[in-house]
Amino acid sequence: MERTVCGSELKALPESVQRVARALQAAGHPHLPVMLDDAARTAQQAADALGVQVGQIAKSIIFRRKEDDAAVLVITSGDRRVDEKKVAAKVGRIGRADAEFVRQRTGFAIGGVSPVAHATPAVTLIDRELFRFDEIWAAAGHPHGVFKLRPDDLVHLTGAPVADIDQAMVS
Repeated sequence: MERTVCGSELKALPESVQRVARALQAAGHPHLPVMLDDAARTAQQAADALGVQVGQIAKSIIFRRKEDDAAVLVITSGDRRVDEKKVAAKVGRIGRADAEFVRQRTGFAIGGVSPVAHATPAVTLIDRELFRFDEIWAAAGHPHGVFKLRPDDLVHLTGAPVADIDQAMVS
């Protein structure tokens, strides 16, 4: 069995993170997943652990499309909230996805859903707000796993369109 190791820790990565690493390698992505000491289940936790702005965290949120039960992946900036009406206008009526649906469709637990290497392909949208940053970080299939990328890399890796899907900011 091939083992993927993480930096100086030389710790074997969880299978879900290895799956993300293989997908990133296959796509020629220059940055492999890294494991954080503390869990990064929220955008704020990830930003604190990485020493970056919370907006630089690419949150992967799964919804359930009502017409065909498809998984809808919305990748948004960590400092933004998804406007479900805007998402529904693009992909059809959606509802909340429970933890079992998320794990079944993506192969990942909530808090570690990667934008790549899903168990079954998802309908995917990328929030334009991520393009405010040169460098962003996304979950790598585990609550402790993350990987570095640019917003354009996210488009390349997922093939998803960029859209206005966040709630309007109130000043």
